[in-house]
Amino acid sequence: MSGEGRPTLLDIDGKGLRIAVVAGTWHERIMEGLLTGALTTLEQSGAEVEVLRVPGSFELPVVAKAALEAGADGVVALGVIIRGGTPHFEFVSNAATDGLTRVALDTGKPVGFGVLTLDDEQQGIDRAGFPGSKEDKGREAAEAVLATVRVLARVRRG
Repeated sequence: MSGEGRPTLLDIDGKGLRIAVVAGTWHERIMEGLLTGALTTLEQSGAEVEVLRVPGSFELPVVAKAALEAGADGVVALGVIIRGGTPHFEFVSNAATDGLTRVALDTGKPVGFGVLTLDDEQQGIDRAGFPGSKEDKGREAAEAVLATVRVLARVRRG
C-alpha cells in the first residue's frame, strides 16, 4: 500500500461537470475519510457535486446507475468491505465490483472505484486519507472519474 506508481498527469478539471458521490454507510470512520478525500478533490476541481448515501456497498451500483441516467457526468463510488469469517465478503465485493463495471459500460459514463476490500480495519485507515495514512483512495477515485470524463469527451469529439 505504498501508492507507488500512482499517476500524476491526470486532467482533473471539473468545471461544468456534475459528479455524484455514492457512498455506503458501513465502517463509518473509514468511510468519512474516503468521503472527505473525494469531496475535497471534487470541490477543488470546480465540479458540481451531489452526495448520495446508501446502506452498503451492495447498493452502490443501482444508485450509481440512477445518478448517471439522471444526468450526472460521472460517479465516485465509495464503499468499505472488511473480510469476516464467512463468504459474505466475496459475495459483496464481487457484486459491487461487477455491478459498478456494468454500470459504467451500460451508461458509457465513468465510475470512479473507491470501494475498499480489506482484511482488517487498519488497512482501511491506511487508505482513507487521514493524517499519516499511506493513501487517499477517496481522492484517487475522484481524480479517476474527472480524468475519465475528460478522456471520453476527447474520444467522442473525434
